[in-house]
Amino acid sequence: MRIGLFATCLGDTLFPDAVKSTARLLTRLGHELVFPPGQTCCGQMHVNTGYQREPVPLVRAFAEQFGDGSIDAVVMPSGSCAGSVRHQHALIAERYGDAALRSGVAAVRAKTYELSELLVDVLGTVDVGAYFPHRVSYHPTCHSLRMLRVGDKPLRLLRAVEGIDLVELPEADSCCGFGGTFALKNADTSSAMLHDKVANVTSTGADVCTAGDSSCLMHIGGGLSRIASGTRTLHLAQVLAATRTAPYVLPEAAR
Repeated sequence: MRIGLFATCLGDTLFPDAVKSTARLLTRLGHELVFPPGQTCCGQMHVNTGYQREPVPLVRAFAEQFGDGSIDAVVMPSGSCAGSVRHQHALIAERYGDAALRSGVAAVRAKTYELSELLVDVLGTVDVGAYFPHRVSYHPTCHSLRMLRVGDKPLRLLRAVEGIDLVELPEADSCCGFGGTFALKNADTSSAMLHDKVANVTSTGADVCTAGDSSCLMHIGGGLSRIASGTRTLHLAQVLAATRTAPYVLPEAAR
């Protein structure tokens, strides 16, 4: 399969390893990765903050970059960005776009997936040949859980990883409190939600807390670092990309 890879803003600027791991994983599974060089932001943060007309150029750019008919599917290591493309882009195109934009958005959204969706639903793969001999807890992010409804797909992938000690995260479906600008506009509430999430993560004794969104991992990781818990955050793609021949080496502080 020929798969277009969307890096996302956070992946491009702060968490490139999640993007690189996505590429390594899918290439290892025998697929051709395409990285359109003109890709930009998906526009999610604009829409979520109430600026619906402003992201029209971003929505158009996404449809143009990934609308190539030779690209069979589009993947991104982010449930929130996938949710934006699948749900928000159509809204923006309908309200502020032209017929060409509406058509382009419809074509691309139909083949856009978050990583676990692509692996399980499209490629029919659960065991990706990963090896990760560490204690891991999984946080289901809000957009992947509630907007995309990925369900247990990430957990099914993790359960098939060789050597993993997968432990259940208490109150797993509770929000971590990030929510983009929510964390800035409602700092006290966000901090309280983060406090609860960090307490639940540390109660598992996990070496690693994983999730499908770097934004949530950034928030949780900040809370974990402030209490020097020793638990580190790692994107789901990085766990799945690790193998016996190319293992992920856990830093000593997290052991």
